[in-house]
Order: sequence, then C-alpha cells, then structure tokens
Amino acid sequence: MSLRPPLAFIPAETGTIPASVSRMAGDQDSEAVWINQAGGTTYRIGAGTATDRYLKYAPRGTADPDFAAEALRLRWASEHARVPEVIQVGSDESGSWLLTAALPGESAVSGTWMKRPELAARALGAGLRKLHESLPVQDCPFEWSVGERLRAFEQRIAAGEGPENWSGDCVHLGIGEARELLSNPPLPLDLVVCHGDACAPNTLLDGHGNFYAHVDLGELGVADRWADLAVAAWSTAWNYGSGYEDHVYAGYGIEPDATRIGYYRMLWDLS
Repeated sequence: MSLRPPLAFIPAETGTIPASVSRMAGDQDSEAVWINQAGGTTYRIGAGTATDRYLKYAPRGTADPDFAAEALRLRWASEHARVPEVIQVGSDESGSWLLTAALPGESAVSGTWMKRPELAARALGAGLRKLHESLPVQDCPFEWSVGERLRAFEQRIAAGEGPENWSGDCVHLGIGEARELLSNPPLPLDLVVCHGDACAPNTLLDGHGNFYAHVDLGELGVADRWADLAVAAWSTAWNYGSGYEDHVYAGYGIEPDATRIGYYRMLWDLS
C-alpha cells in the first residue's frame, strides 16, 4: 500500500500555553512536545524533576478524546505491562486533559533513534510482542474489534466523507466496495490485547535501544494481532523512510502476512 502522512508531529515551538495547562504546571516549566492532527497537544511539565509528567490536552471544540476511557485502559494495562501511571483526568470550560507520570524511556522517534532506525524498528517489534504476550486476552474488558471499527467507518460515511477524503490505495474504491472489503477480514482471527496505536512515536526505548514501555493506549482492546502489527511496521515508513518494515516483523518474531497487512492498513485508513 502507499505511504500516508503522519497524523502527529513534534512542534517547532511551544506556542501559547492554555491557562488550564499553566495552572497545573504551577511554577514548573512546561513545553509542547507533540501535536496531533485533531488539534490536541501533549505537554511535558517539570522535565528532569522528581515530578516529571505529561499532560495530554484537547481544547474544547476539537475532536473529543475520551480521556476517561484511556485512563481506564492505562490502569488495567499497568497491572501487566509498563505504561504511564495516571495522575489525573479532568476538564473545564476550555478543554479536557489526561495527566500521567513520565517514564524514563525515550521515544523511538527522538533524535537519538531517528539516526538508528534499524535498531528502533526491531525494538518496536520486540516491544509489541512483549505487550501482546503480557496482557491477558481472556480478562480484557475492552475491544478493538473489526465490528467496532466498522461502526466508525459508517459514521464517517454518514458525516459525508467519501473516496475523495481517503488516502493511499483506498482513493480508487467506491463506498460499497470499501464496505464489502472491510466486512470480510482475513480468518481465522488471532486474538490478543492490541495497543490500538502501536506506532513508533508511542514506543519508548531505553538508552541501549531496547524496548522499554508503551504510551497512548486510548484504543487498547482485543483484536487480531495483525491490527497492531500492520500499522506498527507501516509507521516506520512514515517516520524513518522506506526499508525498515521487515525489522519490525523480525523483532516481533513473525513472517509478514501480506493479506492481513493489506486488510488492517485499509481498516486503519478508513475507520
């Protein structure tokens, strides 16, 4: 499938700090470290201090993230895997937020690992395997199923979106053809607890380039493991350039499955 642009990026400068962010930062420094396409911003507060933490903030009127649902997923996953500790979830008249404690790992898209993409891509796969093996699928109360994601596709169609709004290899599809393809996932399903957004920016590495932790688990839930794998490998092309996807599969310890990769990338794009 074709490449697609990343949906989030590191800002060149912090810009104006919202009042609610400044209030939570108090007398500590805060800086914007990540901006997503929907208008949300992640701030780092108190970098290098004992109270180093991250605040995901969504202004009122932007896409409405369910930070309470993400907090539930983080708290559940924290019993089995290394993920950020939830400090606070809240909202006011200006927006909503999720405050978590910082972890000592470094993002796989930091300057350090952008220079060593093979190592980072392999760690991305190894970390995803560890997550899938650590989270108990039988006990997971959350889902990220095809059926649930197809409802999101239908919501996009109902809102007036169509092929002209789609990207990559999906632009040539009609709505009916896309619906038919999405309604027939490859079987049998190989169910695990998926991250839901297992891209390179959401993977933290230690100082040696080994997997350390995952962040941003707002979509965590039971799904076919390829729903994570296909997009995790794809994200290396968005962040590092072409040629690194096989390192993700090698790190995970699995051979690429072209059928499942194609299906779950299409599902990602259209839902």
